[in-house]
Amino acid sequence: MANKRTKLQEDTHFRVLRLLQENPEMSQRELAAAVGVSVGGMHYALNALIEKGLVKLGNFTAAEDKRRYAYILTPKGAAEKATIARRFLIRKIQEYEALKSEIDALKSEIDGKTEVSAGGR
Repeated sequence: MANKRTKLQEDTHFRVLRLLQENPEMSQRELAAAVGVSVGGMHYALNALIEKGLVKLGNFTAAEDKRRYAYILTPKGAAEKATIARRFLIRKIQEYEALKSEIDALKSEIDGKTEVSAGGR
């Protein structure tokens, strides 16, 4: 169970790092919506990334609300994003191959039953 949780957490961290690299001005609410987690979950994820030194807080000077922050990837964060991206890609390819095998097996099963049904008439 912890392994599945670790993978989900890593997927979330990867998606957050990826989004922040392109859009450091995204709010916690926007990040949460984009990643598909609650705002509280996003707060927790961002704090973990900050504690690990992967993201740092900066003032978002263009905002009218000076309490808004920009979440900036550190050099360590950019390197970790690349490492996580490799693992993410390997995992997603494995998931794709397993799903493709299942789809192919189902197609064969359906095609086989269709032939049997058609031949039996």
